[in-house]
Amino acid sequence: MLYLTLVVAFIASILLTPLVKRFAFRIGAVDRPNYRKVHARIMPRLGGLAIFGSFLIAYLFLQPKDPVSAAFESSLIPIETAIIIGAFLIIVTGVLDDMLEITAKAKMLGQLAAAGVVVIGGGLEISFINLPFGGVLDFGYFSIPLTIIWIVGITNAINLIDGLDGLAAGVSTVALLTLTAMAFIMGDIFVMSTAAILAASSIGFLFYNFHPAKIFMGDTGALFLGFMISVLALMGFKNVTVVALIIPIIMLGVPISDTFFAIVRRVREKKSISEADKSHLHHCLLNIGFSHSQTVLIIYGISALFGLAALLFSQATLWGGILLIGVMLLAIELFVEVVGLAGKNYRPLINLVRMIGK
Repeated sequence: MLYLTLVVAFIASILLTPLVKRFAFRIGAVDRPNYRKVHARIMPRLGGLAIFGSFLIAYLFLQPKDPVSAAFESSLIPIETAIIIGAFLIIVTGVLDDMLEITAKAKMLGQLAAAGVVVIGGGLEISFINLPFGGVLDFGYFSIPLTIIWIVGITNAINLIDGLDGLAAGVSTVALLTLTAMAFIMGDIFVMSTAAILAASSIGFLFYNFHPAKIFMGDTGALFLGFMISVLALMGFKNVTVVALIIPIIMLGVPISDTFFAIVRRVREKKSISEADKSHLHHCLLNIGFSHSQTVLIIYGISALFGLAALLFSQATLWGGILLIGVMLLAIELFVEVVGLAGKNYRPLINLVRMIGK
């Protein structure tokens, strides 16, 4: 049944995207070129509507439920219902921004409302974690704010990397496939099915969104994917050990690290953390000479490595996990240094990477 549902999601996404493209042009939901963007012509946005529509069709077709993962003690409504309501609020927020370019405060309000529905209405919250060397850390009254911060943070992290054709959709797909595999290992049917359906919808959209893109997902798609990934990651790793709680952070290593460095950069330069710039990872790779497609594929590869690391981490012992984290932090530091050096004088290094890519 799940395999058929994935086919439904994939085909629905392929069929809906051209319709959404025409609709975006008709209502004026388009992205115009400027100094910060890499495209040179007016592009339709709202592509996220196709992802959401195909996901919703397949989700209602399968209606995934799992009493172990979906029944939370403090819920006011079923978590499945809360997720759909929250996703709808996120979609409305994204559509308004793609059409009218609403303020950052207005977008944040929509994200907080969506997160609040899932956390307060659905009862999804990080209430405690088991410490690795014994004992329990109970978050108490901070559990709801911390959970909302996680959801809003990951939602915006996906949105921030949406700077190149197919980038956010591809990175999200890698994260969703990783989440699907981990949920399968853990026996979490609800998370596995929902993540797989969303991945199939994203893959269908990539047929129109990969370079050269025919349509952008816009904030509608980026916020929706970020919201769903953040919620599903929490559902898969709720009330667990510190080590297990690190798994979704590793899995989302690319958007989280890019967002972290963006915040540090803007604070250091005494700018607002919400102010856009051209210093994200994809901008840096473009600046040192990689093509549009090469840059996207490189980041896909990095995302896949993070996903593999998350899978290994989930099966590792405590000390093995600590060692893996150390190796990953070292690798991230080396990558940042290599990118910085390549941008200055290491053109042979760029040529070598291009040869390997071919």
